[in-house]
Amino acid sequence: MHEPSSTEPEADSAAHRHRTDGQLGRLRLLAGALLLAGLACLVLFLPSLAGRDGNTSLPEVSAPAATTAAVATAPAPSSAAPATSPTPEGPAAAAPQHLAYPAAGIDVVVHPLDPSAEDQERRTIIPPSTKDGYWLTPYGTPGAGSANTTYIVGHSWQDQDAPFNHLSTRAAAGDLLTVTTSTGQLAYRVESVTTYEKSSLKDSPIWAVAPNTVVLISCYTDDLWGTNVVVVATPA
Repeated sequence: MHEPSSTEPEADSAAHRHRTDGQLGRLRLLAGALLLAGLACLVLFLPSLAGRDGNTSLPEVSAPAATTAAVATAPAPSSAAPATSPTPEGPAAAAPQHLAYPAAGIDVVVHPLDPSAEDQERRTIIPPSTKDGYWLTPYGTPGAGSANTTYIVGHSWQDQDAPFNHLSTRAAAGDLLTVTTSTGQLAYRVESVTTYEKSSLKDSPIWAVAPNTVVLISCYTDDLWGTNVVVVATPA
């Protein structure tokens, strides 16, 4: 009969500790990844990416020459009749490069965000996990000659201060903000601050074609995972 040696229990114990340590290590890595993923929350549910003529092609939009990140992709413009907004004089319509909203503590670089094929198929988009702003390129550009709404989006962050967090707590009708492009600086006045359930955002009126209107979108800090805050501004 084989009698276990005195070293076998020790070997079994060591192997068990090794497996346990490995499992704990993987759990720690997973927890860390989830924590990092949870810091930035903006997920946009987009309307159909159909163009004005009903096809799925996106309009061609010129982007600034120097950009550091490509951002979230947006659906093609709505076919709804254009809303009436005052036509600004001055700088010609061009891609936004900077957003300043003093009352909300926002002073950020704006990068172009282009849609991927996967974004178009899923009808959702997630901007890069930074504290900058992102311009949805399939839509409008601000300035004289604007043909559609300009959308600038950014993450609200959990357990961190971030510029777009302030849309939930400081933004108010009547506030002034400025958008800078390669052709100059444009001033806008906030018309409304509204919240939408994320799942219903794609069907909301914010996607109507509204030339010379700027729309800011982020997560609502009282419900980061379920609600968006939307700020609509027109030329001041």
